[in-house]
Amino acid sequence: RIRYYLQYFPFSLNAFLLGIALWICFRLVKPAVAAANSTEEFSSFAPLILLIGQTALIFIVLLVGISVLTTFISWLNYIWLQGKYGYQLEFAFRPMNGKKGLWLETLLRRARRPFLGFIKGRLYYDGYKMTDKFTLASNRRNPQKFWRDGVGGKNAIELPDIKEYSIEGGFVYFEDMLRLFSIPVKQTVKGHFYQAPQTVSLEERESQPRKTEDTETRIEQLRRVDGEYLNYKDFESGDDVRRVVWKVYAKNRELVVRVPEIFDPYASHVYLYASFHTSLKQTGNDFSAEMLNYYKNRVWSVFETLAQKDFEVRFIADQQLNIAEQSSTGEYVKQVISNSGWHADRDLAEYFDPRYGSVLCISSFNDPEELRQIM
Repeated sequence: RIRYYLQYFPFSLNAFLLGIALWICFRLVKPAVAAANSTEEFSSFAPLILLIGQTALIFIVLLVGISVLTTFISWLNYIWLQGKYGYQLEFAFRPMNGKKGLWLETLLRRARRPFLGFIKGRLYYDGYKMTDKFTLASNRRNPQKFWRDGVGGKNAIELPDIKEYSIEGGFVYFEDMLRLFSIPVKQTVKGHFYQAPQTVSLEERESQPRKTEDTETRIEQLRRVDGEYLNYKDFESGDDVRRVVWKVYAKNRELVVRVPEIFDPYASHVYLYASFHTSLKQTGNDFSAEMLNYYKNRVWSVFETLAQKDFEVRFIADQQLNIAEQSSTGEYVKQVISNSGWHADRDLAEYFDPRYGSVLCISSFNDPEELRQIM
């Protein structure tokens, strides 16, 4: 929270360091100049050296002064644009293929960079947690117009956990060339994004489907289909059951037909189960968060490995999640895994169905007694 409110402070650490450095130089140079003036020795190059030094000092001061002045002008210009047109920081997240992290693409419409200065941004999420500062360094142009559309950038950011994040706002900073001033403008932006799990190398094992929805894919190992009882009708007194072909009349006056057990050579789907259930109460510390990240990477790697086979993979989530429709099954499963977390609602015996489940992912947080019950 303190770090959040410090974002409104316009002076940066560089301003304090520069002030300390100038004070030290002043304390060191002043006695040296006084001692040199008191001596009789006088170099003929002293006026030239002083002139060069003064010229360089004036040039640097003017350069920094112009940069600082244009920083305030750019800041005021953007405040005017924000008030008149309602411009806010526009951003979008893109996955980094094969790497951990996300690409953050940003755009600040019609904003002007300070002379030799910078425009930077920062987002805060999940309360008062903040991303690192990112730079908006490139000009974005509209192909149909001569003037540029604004300034933008593409930066790589890496967040600590594999999960969904909620953007609650942000800041835009206008900085001079030496970054003495970092003048903030608050951005009222909202959004959601998630950091996806990564693929890791796993030992591959053969997995056969145990459920079919068509008879197009034949498997090498016969799939056992258990029989089941079907109650066709509840009979009443006076009904003549002899008219029914199946003359199986139970004592409770119900006609029961049993479908016999068979061995089916066809199967089409691999059902993947991944349990996030735990009986541990302390699941909010850093250790459990890191274990959750580790587990999510493994679960996603299992799904991706199975998806490369000839069978269709169905991922069965063990918790209720509100996931928007995705472009592919893989993207949907990736977001489901990212949004999942440790819970104590649905235990392993209630979640896993041995008749259909081909693969079950468990963690060290699962109860060993529950594993014995389903094995």
